[in-house]
Amino acid sequence: MTQDAAPRRFNADPQHGAKDLRLVRVDTYNAELEDPTGKGFLGDRASNRSFIAMLEDWRVRVRRGNNGVDPLEGTVGEGTPTHQIDRGELDDLLQAADEDPEAAGLVHSAIEEFAHEMAGVVRRFLRLPAWQGTERIAVGGGFLEARVGLMAIGRVGILLKAQGEPIQITPVSRHPDEAGLCGAVHLAPPAVLEGRNAILAVDIGGTNMRVGLIGLGPAQDGSGARVLASERWRHADEHPDRNDAVARLAEMLRGLAGQADQERLRLAPFVGIGCPGVISADGTIERGGQNLPGGGWEGAGFNLPARLQEALPDIAGRRPHIVVHNDAVVQGLSEAHRMRDVRHWGALTVGTGLGNARFSNRVQQAA
Repeated sequence: MTQDAAPRRFNADPQHGAKDLRLVRVDTYNAELEDPTGKGFLGDRASNRSFIAMLEDWRVRVRRGNNGVDPLEGTVGEGTPTHQIDRGELDDLLQAADEDPEAAGLVHSAIEEFAHEMAGVVRRFLRLPAWQGTERIAVGGGFLEARVGLMAIGRVGILLKAQGEPIQITPVSRHPDEAGLCGAVHLAPPAVLEGRNAILAVDIGGTNMRVGLIGLGPAQDGSGARVLASERWRHADEHPDRNDAVARLAEMLRGLAGQADQERLRLAPFVGIGCPGVISADGTIERGGQNLPGGGWEGAGFNLPARLQEALPDIAGRRPHIVVHNDAVVQGLSEAHRMRDVRHWGALTVGTGLGNARFSNRVQQAA
């Protein structure tokens, strides 16, 4: 037996920032909880930046009580700033705890502090009316590329359960670079995908911009979507203005479209885009795009899908259908096929900030 968890009618031609999609209803996204201390948003306590700040604070405190000696320097190098430490190096420290327990203990301390902060943020989300009844939260983003991030998320789940919160915390199953691309499959109008086996997708963040050529797979729930080819540009290193960033994005998309043609893929005339912020029905970013390259992405004066349509060639003899949605929504959609056994679920993305989205399954399958 099935039951309709979201009775609103699905629009077969989804628009930018749509609430009603084929498999789910997007109950809310981009919730901006103010930090009670008055320092920005509460989600900033559970971001990549906050973890780096916590790790730096622990290094300073340990040096102060250890005659200036930093246990991490034996692995990361003397004088290495915390923001330049690779997550893989922190993973190595954790794995070598028997050789250098102090260094591993320092990293564990930062993980524990971060987990407590994030657990507090999750509890606040769960108190919001649109988040009540949430049964599971998938956590993704670049923070989970390493063991450090996975351990922190595991600890968040333990803390919440110990505090009586009946919630499951699970990592997004796909690699962070792929989840934000594969989820775009759910934004495509079904008619555009007929007879096609691939789409183009974009994931724009505050540090990186990714484009992907996505194979659709036979299943209609998105479970078979996979990245066939991709390109990542770390725009934070180059500090481009907005126009240069859009031009680079269009160039990367044209390159992947050409690759699809060379490989004789049946590319759909569609581009799905995930980016930070609240997305209006016309594709403009109302707010939340302040970290995007060069600034000026917000407001009615700039329309990303319109700009891209001007810069991209026809695909399969048609102008490409471009749909923009919030990046946490798109990353969450990559997990939709794994959430069919619950009714209400959410997604959090730990990156430059903390993206968030909450969903209700449109059709609940029998257990």
